[in-house]
Amino acid sequence: MKQRGSGGDRPPSRRPGAGEGAGQRNEPGVASPKISKAAANDKVLDSIIAADKTAAMKLAPVSRETEERLDRYIALLREWQAKTNLVAPSTLPNLWTRHIADSLQLVDLAPAAKRWADLGSGGGFPGVVLACAMAGTPGASVHLVERIAKKAAFLREAIRVTTSPGVVHLAEIGDNVDRITGPVDCVTARALAPLHQLIGFAEPLMRQGAKALFLKGQDVEAELTEAAKYWNIRPQLHQSRTGDGWIVELDAAERRS
Repeated sequence: MKQRGSGGDRPPSRRPGAGEGAGQRNEPGVASPKISKAAANDKVLDSIIAADKTAAMKLAPVSRETEERLDRYIALLREWQAKTNLVAPSTLPNLWTRHIADSLQLVDLAPAAKRWADLGSGGGFPGVVLACAMAGTPGASVHLVERIAKKAAFLREAIRVTTSPGVVHLAEIGDNVDRITGPVDCVTARALAPLHQLIGFAEPLMRQGAKALFLKGQDVEAELTEAAKYWNIRPQLHQSRTGDGWIVELDAAERRS
């Protein structure tokens, strides 16, 4: 298996050791008190989230314009979270490190990519975050595929309030190829499905030239082993800069006969 880091001050890639956790990420930032969905807009969260944002911006620096878009996105997410479960309530204090910075790191792994497809966008990670980051790039577009109508409605509103180049597709994940027109440089997914299923969803786009970047947890080796039963792949692993997770990079996939 090929592995490489992404340079800079990021930690080098390595294989997860035996006995490590089963897919959970230990994110940096402020200790997370238990927060109910109803308390998503509670003012007590503001200072905690502000400190977490500071940590996240050190992990994944962005321009002032992108930061302002992300601020609007987080404000909207907290507003909708009170009535729609977009993220796990326990992750609200660490929205910036656990979700925003985690998504932004994909840009560094595909710096030339302008056209992205995010499968199973959910609350917008990484799709809306990528759209915010791509907003100043000529010709950029991010396709967000989501099968749940309520979440798709949120994604459309997030794209609107952030003035980002995103297109939301309300569709089953497997229908993405018919709905996404034009070339795609990079296809992503986060917390959507086991790796071998993700490859099946993404393979039609990869066949057309897209790179795949899948955000996975500590059980990545087990998922790679399972995926190899179905696919001929040559993955590259990148250790997440936001915790104990991993990013699986694939340039091609061929189904085993």
